[in-house]
Amino acid sequence: MKLGARVLKTGIAIVLALYLAELLSLPSPIFAGIAAAFVVQPTIYRSFVSILEHIQANVIGAAVAVIFVLLFGNHVVVIGFAAVITITIILKLRIETTIGLALVTLIAIMEVQNEDFITFALLRFTAIMLGVLSSFLVNLIFIPPKYETKLFYKISTTTDDMIKWIRLSTRRATEHQLLKKDIEKFKERLIKIDQIYLLYKEERGIIKTNSVAKTRKLVVYRQMISTMRRSFDILKRLHRFENDISHVPEALQLIIQEQLDCLMSYHEQLLLRFAGKIKPVNENEQLNHTCMNHKELTDIFMEEVNKARDEEDSSGYHLLHVLSSMLEYEEHLSHLDTLIASMQSYHQDDKEIVLPERDAE
Repeated sequence: MKLGARVLKTGIAIVLALYLAELLSLPSPIFAGIAAAFVVQPTIYRSFVSILEHIQANVIGAAVAVIFVLLFGNHVVVIGFAAVITITIILKLRIETTIGLALVTLIAIMEVQNEDFITFALLRFTAIMLGVLSSFLVNLIFIPPKYETKLFYKISTTTDDMIKWIRLSTRRATEHQLLKKDIEKFKERLIKIDQIYLLYKEERGIIKTNSVAKTRKLVVYRQMISTMRRSFDILKRLHRFENDISHVPEALQLIIQEQLDCLMSYHEQLLLRFAGKIKPVNENEQLNHTCMNHKELTDIFMEEVNKARDEEDSSGYHLLHVLSSMLEYEEHLSHLDTLIASMQSYHQDDKEIVLPERDAE
């Protein structure tokens, strides 16, 4: 079991909040620790947004608490009604994620029974805000996220696994149920990759230096993900129409196998070139690949489809699904090639991506 950066940052933030609260001799420093645990976020951008939202929510919670105590006292029923009012205001402001800490602030203040209520309320509000600021400080300084490395690693390993299954499928060497389970797992992995891309995009928006290179990389990564999805479409259709493909002539099966082998080899080369493992090419050049052109491939497929139509065999039409996936895959690969060549041509000094050793997923 590995501890993630967010887990470690949460622990550090709690320690820092408690230490500062004790250093400042604030009453009930535990509230600073509770607040710190609420606010830690996976990215600097989200942390910045979160602290602004939590400041608003805590001010609302504290204000409602003070007003209700001064007007109605701190009976449990009054506290419950104040909580409803606080939640309603926060929902109106559309900062729902802050409700938990706002209620902690409200209850922490309203449960105070002291003659100098305003002073104690202010001290507890300060302790909670100290926890919020401690989390932001920790997120800003400690364990900076490396979402680009993680994103490319996930794209690379997922693509490799898909390509292995496609190669096995074209050679009719797959076990149907096992591939079906892995297809479901691929769907989950693609969702995680989209989430990492969003985190990487958010981080890129914070750091302003060399913004042109960063924007180009975002475009390249978006195309990588789109291309990977095209390979996933091929895998799904090979699995779905496995029986239909097995009944077409051996010559056509061999063409499908060779064309996909060519495209997948092209895909692997593009990822290696992006990682700096293959020599970059000029912007107007592309990696040499000898895959069959669109017209030639389409003519071969249509000949088989027309033959199936004459024989009133509907299974031949399913080949069109496979054909469209292959053509779309090649177009995405070509566009990815162009984007990588352009980026590396204009930003040759951009450092290579250092990939971690692959772990079991």
